[in-house]
Amino acid sequence: MVSPFLADLFESHRTHLLSVAYRLTGSVSDAEDAVQESWLRMAGVHQSEIDDLRAWLTTVVSRICLDHLRSAAVRRETYVGQWLPEPIVSTPSRTPDPLDVVVRDQDSRMAAMVVLDVLTPQQRVTLVLHEGLDVPFAEIAEILGVSADAARQLAVRARRAVARAPEPVADDVHDQAVRRFLAALATGDVAAVAATLHPDTTFTADAGGTTKTALDIVAGQEKVARLALGLWSKYQEGSGLDIGAATVNGQSGLVFTDPNSPFGRPLRVLAFAVRDGKIWATYDFANVAKLSGARLR
Repeated sequence: MVSPFLADLFESHRTHLLSVAYRLTGSVSDAEDAVQESWLRMAGVHQSEIDDLRAWLTTVVSRICLDHLRSAAVRRETYVGQWLPEPIVSTPSRTPDPLDVVVRDQDSRMAAMVVLDVLTPQQRVTLVLHEGLDVPFAEIAEILGVSADAARQLAVRARRAVARAPEPVADDVHDQAVRRFLAALATGDVAAVAATLHPDTTFTADAGGTTKTALDIVAGQEKVARLALGLWSKYQEGSGLDIGAATVNGQSGLVFTDPNSPFGRPLRVLAFAVRDGKIWATYDFANVAKLSGARLR
């Protein structure tokens, strides 16, 4: 039986746990499940066994997330097309949510989350806990069931892999780049759109075979410009969907919703990463099963 005092303490750590679990799993639903599971495990432990509740809960959530990551790795083997982390999407008019706090940290920007997805489960846990939370390698090693030296090596390999991610840009710089891109799309001119894209730009779509989209990553200014214009034209010309501004992992993006749904159900989300003032990456979330982190109302 959990005392009201301990229950209140748990609630005070909920946002922290959600943030850790989301960065570990890249899944809103898995993160929320992991936090709920940590509550149930806490309820089964005597209070005298817990010296530091925040540290104890972080360890428990990390172990749960490690299991989720291993399950996700199996699911990815048969997944159709590209796999992206689940986005956290919000609109200005909707009710505040604990997930809003999760994406205030630049470590949760979409480009950073995408890079985390290339890591092994053990590398990801090591990087998030050590680099993000300063958890000692000895404690991480215990979670992973490896030696402290092995945990250090996992961190080294993880740092090398994530070095590819672009440095986060200020929100106003991001907004300006997205506005220029959208204005160019409105012209319908390929060259105008291409001019708003970084030379190394890519377009990654995650549909899981649920809708027609590019199965492979599309690279290059002209190719991405033509693809983006095709997608834009499709939804502008009688698709029956509304296109609106949204915040995706803390920065400006787009959400496509069904106006006939009583909850404005999101059917597609676009997120962006910016480098040198231009669109460096476009992320197309077209699998509605991975939009549980869209809180629009």
